[in-house]
Amino acid sequence: MKKINFNAGPCILPREVIEKTAQQILDFNGSGLSLAEISHRAKDFQPVVDEAVALIKELLNIPEGYSVLFLGGGASLEFCMVPYNFLEKKAGYLNTGVWAKKAMKEAKLFGEVVEVATSADKNFSYIPKGFEVPEDLDYLHVTSNNTIYGTEMRYDLDTKVRLIGDMSSDFLSRPVDVAKYDMIYGGAQKNLSMAGVTFVIVKDDALGKVTRQIPTMLDYRTHVSKGSMFNTPPVVPIYTALENLRWVKAQGGVEAMAKIAKERADLLYGEIDRNKLFRATVQDAEDRSYMNICFVLNDEYADLQQEFFDYATSKGMVGIKGHRDVGGFRASCYNAQTVEGVQALVDVMKEFEANH
Repeated sequence: MKKINFNAGPCILPREVIEKTAQQILDFNGSGLSLAEISHRAKDFQPVVDEAVALIKELLNIPEGYSVLFLGGGASLEFCMVPYNFLEKKAGYLNTGVWAKKAMKEAKLFGEVVEVATSADKNFSYIPKGFEVPEDLDYLHVTSNNTIYGTEMRYDLDTKVRLIGDMSSDFLSRPVDVAKYDMIYGGAQKNLSMAGVTFVIVKDDALGKVTRQIPTMLDYRTHVSKGSMFNTPPVVPIYTALENLRWVKAQGGVEAMAKIAKERADLLYGEIDRNKLFRATVQDAEDRSYMNICFVLNDEYADLQQEFFDYATSKGMVGIKGHRDVGGFRASCYNAQTVEGVQALVDVMKEFEANH
């Protein structure tokens, strides 16, 4: 039976990206050595980093004056590195859920943190709008897509202060006006690569503005100056990122990714809204994530939850159980997910409805 991967992360990757990575793990560029055992300073590996950086800049149309980094530690380490490098007195955070709260917690170690707006009153089931951003902030931090709750900001805010975005789970899924941001970062294990590498896009002249001394490894300037090679980077995940970036470009770039993301989302949300058994946890269509589609059984059918999960699993659907903070179900539809895969889930939902 064909398995259809709806895991929230680590998640689905294009099959050809997996196969090409596997080939290089066996024999990297015909060297007789595995990609997993070569030096990051080997002459054949530097071109991997260079091409990956160039492709990110090309795909997102990144203006001059920005550096692209590949680091370790995941987005969770960036929660600390961001305020270390940017927070002098006061920072603002848009609180849209667990990951935003974790980022705020770390920032409070370095200065005053202002919650500019929150959707906690409705369990983060919407994106706050119409909030004012204090002009005395060192930066405003936003989480563009919230994997747990199924909300997404498919737009780039206009602010008078530095804007920093955690784009862990919708990176490369839509065009982004990078010029509006001083920094964009995220874990790669959604739309960029396998787990183990973190991407950072940072405006060079935004660095070095805080008065505190920053430890060497936590200073973005260290990694900018060494092209992500100050210490041993995660070699295999960077190579997978390269193959995935090549794949995105071959599909038509982020514009094509955005088009298919909408097609997948329209298909699945359409069925959720039609099907008498289910309802979406995010009601406002503008706030609904295209990456993480969350839904629950209507109250009168709540006792069917385990039965539907077992039925969907028996039909090859993998990873559709919702996060414990929301419950129900979650179908994560990252770039490598196909419309056919989503249609298969829709068919399962229709069959289950007919059975009841």
